[in-house]
Amino acid sequence: MGGISIWQLVIIAVIVVLLFGTKKLRNLGSDLGSSIKGFKKAITDVDNEDRTESKSEMLADKPNIEASVEVDVKEKVNV
Repeated sequence: MGGISIWQLVIIAVIVVLLFGTKKLRNLGSDLGSSIKGFKKAITDVDNEDRTESKSEMLADKPNIEASVEVDVKEKVNV
């Protein structure tokens, strides 16, 4: 009840090459690689966009500290 041995993998690889041919397998590998590369790029672009939006939201929601200090100082001086 063991796993797949190296010889079984070699036989499977030979059958696949005979069925599809090396050119078609090379194109398939190239297409798969470019698809994975594009997917990773899209994920990082979305992450960067989310981070940029969250930073801008944090800055927009941040109260103006200088204005609040100025108001406090004016209130204390008028009292």
